[in-house]
Amino acid sequence: MKRPSFSTQLMISWGLVAAICAMLAAVIAFIASSVGSEQVAGAKERAAAACEAVASRYSLSDASSRATSNRDLMRAVLDVVLLRFDGVEGGFWTNTPSAAGSMQDSAARSGFLAYAFPTYQGSGVKRDIPEAETPLILRTLQAAAAQHASAQSIIESGQDAVVAAACPVRGEGTLLAWMLTRARPPLGPHGEALSASLAIVLAVILVIAVVLALALRRWKRNLVELEAALSPRSEHPGTTRFEPLGEPDLDKIVAALNRYVERTAALQQQAADLAKRLAEAERFGVLGRLAAEIAHEIRNPAGAMRLKAENALAADSARQRDALRVILEQIGRIETQLASLLALTQPIVVRPVEVDIARWLQAIVEAYRERAEKRRVTLALELRIDADASAGEASPVLRLDPEQLRRALDNLLINALRHVGEEGTVMVSARRVCRGGESLLAIEVADDGPGVPADQRQRIFEPFVTGRPDGTGLGLAVVREVASAHGGLVRLDDAEAGARFVMEIPWQPSS
Repeated sequence: MKRPSFSTQLMISWGLVAAICAMLAAVIAFIASSVGSEQVAGAKERAAAACEAVASRYSLSDASSRATSNRDLMRAVLDVVLLRFDGVEGGFWTNTPSAAGSMQDSAARSGFLAYAFPTYQGSGVKRDIPEAETPLILRTLQAAAAQHASAQSIIESGQDAVVAAACPVRGEGTLLAWMLTRARPPLGPHGEALSASLAIVLAVILVIAVVLALALRRWKRNLVELEAALSPRSEHPGTTRFEPLGEPDLDKIVAALNRYVERTAALQQQAADLAKRLAEAERFGVLGRLAAEIAHEIRNPAGAMRLKAENALAADSARQRDALRVILEQIGRIETQLASLLALTQPIVVRPVEVDIARWLQAIVEAYRERAEKRRVTLALELRIDADASAGEASPVLRLDPEQLRRALDNLLINALRHVGEEGTVMVSARRVCRGGESLLAIEVADDGPGVPADQRQRIFEPFVTGRPDGTGLGLAVVREVASAHGGLVRLDDAEAGARFVMEIPWQPSS
């Protein structure tokens, strides 16, 4: 399994941090919402329970004491009952303020008869009705009086909620009990500070994540630039100095790469100098070998001519004619050697003309028919070339240099006729092939002779490589140069018996 890159790992880590922050914020919001709802529901239940408990307790008290609307009795009931309900305050109210008798205070005029908050956390006893919540209390009491049933009202402000409950006192007509309580913040008295601190922490984490993301983006961009500079498709891979990227860690890598480039350049220069010296040494070696081969190839015919000339001077006219004939043959041999050497040392100039391939090949083969018959060798020609319908000819007409290609084919035929034994076979064939999407003319010369020795197959087309004592080793080298000049090649194919040489050149039909 392929391990992710360092930048990919950092990106994954940043994504995980961002996801965790988002999940944490969502969880806190959900908990706060859920706990806040539970706090409000609990406050409603406490207010309703306290109201019912106060009303029931008062209705069970002495009837003679209730007849005078004794506020002391009401406060006593409130103190006793509300001690069991932490954070709940309340009192009694009537919708007939005149029933308050001699009470002339504003609370009595509003219908409030008694009030108590026994679990108040402040100093002293709290006996004054909360003014800020009075409209909420009155609205709840009026709703309960109108419905003759319990009623509740709530005011929410941020994380705080104020709950008011009112219920009628049984058997007392217009008398109602009311309760007031507050829903505590879901996260306690320091919940807002805690929430603010948590929000700041999340914001800091988010800022860090954003900064990290930008740094990773810059890091990745620099890595991409460095990778592009190191790519094999770059302009000068391995030889171009890299500019600093502005990242301390990456700049260390850039400095190391620049040192590598400097060493590479120095080594390449040394290699170029050594290659130049080696080329010069090989050149002198080739020239020395070439001079030795030329001296050998010319000295033998020259020695034979000298001997024949000396014999002719002391012989009769018949022997002189034979000597002159041998001398002419040796001169022809020298000329052939020199012509082959010139072909290798001078560039071959191709002058293409339109040639009827079938007729041209037939003429070349027929020129060697007599030589083949003297050695009782079967010389055959096989044509497998499609006719060019557009030209209206019996065989294709191609553009090539017939003189240069004839030199190459002559060398192949001479080579085959020399190596094949008596009653052997030499087959010349031509066909059109397609290789790599390109049409080629393939000319093949095969024989059933002994073939090419294994130790010479790799060097058979090099100059002066031959398997015959009287061979020059230049014929196949000329064939290679002619094929190359035409944009083609020549090769030695495997055969069950003998040798098979194939020359391929581009198929260029006449326009």
